[in-house]
Amino acid sequence: MTVTLRLGFLPLVDAAPLIVAEAMGFAEEEGLALDLVAAPSWSASRDLLSIGEVTAAQMLAPVPVALALGLGSPARFEVLSVLNLNGNAIGVSTALAARMRDHDFALSDARDAGLALLAAAGQRLRIGVPFAFSMHNELVRYWLEGLGQTLPESLEIVTVPPPLMPDALAAGEVDAFCVGEPRGSVAVERGAGVLLLPTSAIWAAAPEKVLAARAGWAEQDPELAGRLIRALWRAGRWLGQGANLTVAGEVLAARLGVSAEVVERSLTGRLVIAADGAERVVPGFLRFDGGAAGFPWRSQAAWIGARLARRHGLDAMQAQTVAAQVFRSDIYRLHLGPAGADLPAASAKVEGSLAEPTPVASSRGRLILPPDRFYDAQVFDPGLAG
Repeated sequence: MTVTLRLGFLPLVDAAPLIVAEAMGFAEEEGLALDLVAAPSWSASRDLLSIGEVTAAQMLAPVPVALALGLGSPARFEVLSVLNLNGNAIGVSTALAARMRDHDFALSDARDAGLALLAAAGQRLRIGVPFAFSMHNELVRYWLEGLGQTLPESLEIVTVPPPLMPDALAAGEVDAFCVGEPRGSVAVERGAGVLLLPTSAIWAAAPEKVLAARAGWAEQDPELAGRLIRALWRAGRWLGQGANLTVAGEVLAARLGVSAEVVERSLTGRLVIAADGAERVVPGFLRFDGGAAGFPWRSQAAWIGARLARRHGLDAMQAQTVAAQVFRSDIYRLHLGPAGADLPAASAKVEGSLAEPTPVASSRGRLILPPDRFYDAQVFDPGLAG
């Protein structure tokens, strides 16, 4: 018998696994019908899951960690899988972009682009991010802090829901943004902004959106949880095949309210960065599959926990330990090992240590992890048992 599951999502390109799982039959193969509930903001999505209006949701990776650390609402979520790596773009207003032309920088170089941004911004810089507890916020802060420069006296990082980001930039409410596609491309199409940098240039393999459920749900109903995890995993594998991306663009466009061409740009990493049509190809701009892309690494959760602890005055080691428990690699293994996934032998690793594709021990012996370098060549060792 088919079971209907209500899932929360935001209309962004990286909601693709949920949308594709329903549209292309992967959910049906698992005996599921997905009722996808669009939320207007990340706080709304969090609240839908908190009160049980949805069973699970696409979620910003830091939200379940922040809640576990006592930041925000009393709800407690667990991460059952990572839905995608990367997929965000940093953009600036056309006025700020014009001032940046006076400074030499490479669009693919996070350090050069950051220095040019600070030099052009002067003493005031307002950057929009979709939510306080988001990889957008963490990566922007990590990027600016690592430049080794004095930051603008009036640096503000403000929250703007993704659908409103192009409007905020056009109205001069923010000077720059970090947002998931297609909102950055929409800002470019409206002539309001220029894409400056993909966040993959800051951290090459950053977890972006995750599948979150209320704490305990996956263990209370393991059979249903397994069906959902497998359906989304298979959708991610389908999205990882280049031959499917034109169809994926058409499927997603109807849900997102933008053209299939804009969606396909995001899926392929072929971005139009300015209103004059200038293009840039960004390998690995948005990843759904390959190299354990969906695996909820406990070390990635610990990195998020350490960042939040630093900003909110919490004990760093305790925060890392609590955060690591939120990413349920054990549940992922339970349901995807029998399905044929090539799972890493360890559940934690040193983040930022891989400069090249690297073979690692795995359940099927074929796993190659992609580069995961931070732009400043730092590494993060959470000291967790593998």
